Amino acid sequence: MMTDMRQLMSSMENTMRLQNRARAQRRAEEAERDKKEFKEKLLRAAVSKTELDGLASKAKGSDDAVQRDQLVGLMGGY
Repeated sequence: MMTDMRQLMSSMENTMRLQNRARAQRRAEEAERDKKEFKEKLLRAAVSKTELDGLASKAKGSDDAVQRDQLVGLMGGY
């Protein structure tokens, strides 16, 4: 009877260990997925910023060109 109880307790302990290990594995996998998603979001943000910087630079260049053309036009009028 005591041996049966010991076997039962041992079996329960093993089951708990396996469950804890499985939970830890799931948490590790979820953390890895979250980390990967975060890196992808950072990359997308960096690409978006680069695109916006390019558009801003292009707009600034266009403004500069307009001012230059206006200045040349004014200077040619004298």
